[in-house]
Amino acid sequence: MDNRFHIAVFSGDGIGPEITGPCQALLHKAAQRTGGFSLSMEELPAGAGCYRDTGVALPHESMQAARSADGILLSAMGLPQIRYSDGTEIAPQLDLRLELGLYAGIRPVRAIPGIPAVLASPKAANLDFVLLRESTEGLFASHGKGVIKDDREASETLVITRQTSEKLFDFAFRLARQRRAGGYAGRVTCVDKANVFNAFAFFRKIFDERARKFPDIDADHAYVDAMALNLVRNPWRYDVLVTENMFGDILSDLGAALIGGMGMAPSADVGDEHAVFQPCHGSAPDIAGQGKANPTAMFLSGAMLLEWLGAGHNEPHCRMAGRLIRDAVDAAFSGGGLLPPELGGDCGTRTISDAVIEALQRLPVPADQPLPLDG
Repeated sequence: MDNRFHIAVFSGDGIGPEITGPCQALLHKAAQRTGGFSLSMEELPAGAGCYRDTGVALPHESMQAARSADGILLSAMGLPQIRYSDGTEIAPQLDLRLELGLYAGIRPVRAIPGIPAVLASPKAANLDFVLLRESTEGLFASHGKGVIKDDREASETLVITRQTSEKLFDFAFRLARQRRAGGYAGRVTCVDKANVFNAFAFFRKIFDERARKFPDIDADHAYVDAMALNLVRNPWRYDVLVTENMFGDILSDLGAALIGGMGMAPSADVGDEHAVFQPCHGSAPDIAGQGKANPTAMFLSGAMLLEWLGAGHNEPHCRMAGRLIRDAVDAAFSGGGLLPPELGGDCGTRTISDAVIEALQRLPVPADQPLPLDG
């Protein structure tokens, strides 16, 4: 009997609903092509629009449904004109990370054939590394807790804990080990600011301790400012980068720029029991309703969801379906004629979705093999 997985879906705000529908259709078609499993999807309310209408950004019922689901697919949330009373934007995705303990933020940076390279080097066409961002603490531990004193001073507190850092680093080394089995370098680079801040010296100390438990994997360090320079100058030197929450938030946008922008950049936030999969980009309200939204990052995030389900449930057909979606994205863009508006083209949501689905239906189903998200 086929495995049936229940997926909690947050369509979100702005362009969110416009890219969620095509992604759901693609996931169902991938499941049909590979067989062996099926998906049931439950739409759940959350986001800025929900807050505007109900006064609650993430209803308790939505949180409970997400907690009981096999996986969570989240589009873009937040609208700049709708904010909490303290001036911050509505961001239920942060609440999900904290509530579900999603400490490992996976941000793949992989060049897609046919997308114009930002860097001039021929190596840019084969760019493929992973930024692993701690997603529950660091500077984001202060989310909603910052203090403003007498309108003259503000403070936020950065938090690094041994428990979370050890899990994060072990995840990074396992990920590098699996990537090495697929032909990658098998190296983890700790990105920090250990030369200035005690918290990051502690972060690096824990990294070095965990590295000794993975003697087969190379380990090194880099300061975050130097890494920003190196990701522009020679990003192909890196395999797995692991860093604190805020640093990862910033560097992941830089990484997205290297592969064509936020519309091409997927992500996952993974914990010990739960995971959320979402594009790196925001809700883009300026183009909402115009059919211009690029669904590629959402599609690739959906592929990561299938891979994670396949790893966690020992379901090879899920892994095969995830790889099939990634192959379909590559095939659709490989000719160079499929360009979204943000890259100078005129291919909108429908055109890109149709091209990827067409490719998925004609490509052979790939053989099962271990994938990096199995970490």
